[in-house]
Amino acid sequence: MSKDALLHVENLQAAYGESVVLFDISLTIHHGELATLLGRNGMGKTTTVRSVMGLVRSLGGTIRFRGESIAGQPPDRIGRLGVALVPEGRQIFPNLTVRENLVAFAANRNGSRNPWTLGKVYQFFPRLAERASNMGNQLSGGEQQMLAIGRALMTNPYLLILDEATEGLAPLIREEIWKCLAALKGQGQTILVIDKYVERLIGVADHHTIINRGRLAWQGTSAALSADRDLWHRHLGV
Repeated sequence: MSKDALLHVENLQAAYGESVVLFDISLTIHHGELATLLGRNGMGKTTTVRSVMGLVRSLGGTIRFRGESIAGQPPDRIGRLGVALVPEGRQIFPNLTVRENLVAFAANRNGSRNPWTLGKVYQFFPRLAERASNMGNQLSGGEQQMLAIGRALMTNPYLLILDEATEGLAPLIREEIWKCLAALKGQGQTILVIDKYVERLIGVADHHTIINRGRLAWQGTSAALSADRDLWHRHLGV
C-alpha cells in the first residue's frame, strides 16, 4: 500500500445475504486524484462503493481510509471520517428546501481552512441559490443532482464518491456536471466516479478500474484506456 493513498481496497469480497457478489476487488486512490469505477450494469460497481461506505458487509480483504481500517465500521462513522457519497438516485429530502438539504449535515470533516459553506455552494451552483426556498421534490433532475453534490460538499469530505453521476440527465446538464467535477479536481478534491460516459471520463480522470461480474477486469490510466477500444467493447458495451 502506498503511503500517500487516501483509499486502499485490497482483495475485497462482499455478499448480499448468502450470495457472494464481489471477488478480490482491489483499487487505490491517492489524494487529489479523480478515479473511476467502470463496467456494465450489474457488474459490482455500486456494491464496491456500498462496501466502502459500510452499507454492504465485506467477507474478506481490506478497506483502508487514510491509513485506518474501515471494513466493518458503521456507515455513520465512515461518513464522519470524511467519505461523502452522492448515491444513485440522489436521495435528497423531498420535504426539505434546497437550503435545508444543504445545511442538514454541514461539517468540516477534513479540517479545511477554506471549507465549503452555504454561500460557497451557491456560488459553485448558482441555480441552487435561485431555488433556495424550493422543496427538494420541486427540482428538475439536474438540479437534484447539483443539490446532492452540494450536500456532500457541505460535509467537506476527504473523498467524494458519485454513483451514476449523470444517469438520466439531459446532455447539456451532463456537461455541467462534468465541468463541476473537473473544477473540483482542480481545487484538489479527491473523487471516485461511477458513470457510463467513457469518452467524457477519459478527459477528466487520472485512472480507471473496470469490474466484470464482480471481479477486477482491468486497471490503468486514461491514456491506456483511450488507446484500447477493444477493451471498451469487451467490458463497457460501447
